Amino acid sequence: MKNKTILVTGATGFVGVHTILQLLQKDYLVKTTLRSLSKKDTVINALKEGGISNFENLDFFEASLTEDKGWDEAVKDCDYVLHIASPFPVQEPKDENELIIPARDGALRVLKAAKRAGVKRVVLTSSFAAVGYSINIDGHIFTEKDWTDTNIPLPAYIKSKTVAERAAWDFIENEGKGLEISVICPVGIFGPVLGEITSASLDIAIIGILNGTTNQSGNFTMGVVDVRDVADLHIKAMESPEAAGERFLANSDGVMSFYDVAELIKKERPEKSANIAKMDKTAPEFYKEMSNEKAKTILGWIPRSREEAILSSVDSLK
Repeated sequence: MKNKTILVTGATGFVGVHTILQLLQKDYLVKTTLRSLSKKDTVINALKEGGISNFENLDFFEASLTEDKGWDEAVKDCDYVLHIASPFPVQEPKDENELIIPARDGALRVLKAAKRAGVKRVVLTSSFAAVGYSINIDGHIFTEKDWTDTNIPLPAYIKSKTVAERAAWDFIENEGKGLEISVICPVGIFGPVLGEITSASLDIAIIGILNGTTNQSGNFTMGVVDVRDVADLHIKAMESPEAAGERFLANSDGVMSFYDVAELIKKERPEKSANIAKMDKTAPEFYKEMSNEKAKTILGWIPRSREEAILSSVDSLK
């Protein structure tokens, strides 16, 4: 696979920058998109922090999920596309379509450009949001066979990820003609921060807990996965013939509540725990179960533990 050309969308994203880092370490030729080339230095600085000193194999292109402009140039001569970019809201939008339309149309825009360019496979970043938000079944273990039901009331982000992934599968089935797809559905993404690039999960569940603004655990648990393992899974799904037409959950074993995260940090990093708020323990019946067996079995994926993912986030914060 050496000297294959890969397009990674969304270089300023947490998963995007870690994936670019690993591809460059594996000697791939990498093209990447930014909504504005003014953000290029943010990405370069993050990659330098990750140990990259030679940028000959990296090219930047300006392209937005909401416009056609720039995509044909970005995908030209690419063997694979890793479509990682996706809008994530700082707060719930007034109109859910503010999120749903760019997520869905952005995915279709990238798939259509990939098809026109003769790309072999697109690996699409979806989310556990598209898997685990239907009727909550007691004792149910969520797998890749599960889908979030968009006919029930849902937060806009969860609905947007589900609608976008469904649209991508429909496109491949009806118009793909030779273009392969593989889909990765990560849970809450943690792990080491590169430069100034973090994730929404990390901002809420690590930075928020450390500074005391996230001060309630609630009856809510999350799957945890290390960003390095999510990047690795994207590359495995790209490289492996068995991944074509498959969907993979990206999660470490087990789940955590905010209470669990706070307790872990207090125990393992007491010197950083001064501002952590006291939280109530989450009731055991709210611990949602999910399986990562498929990625392990088909792709030989070995994720880090959830504790390592959380603590490496804490250790990497300036």
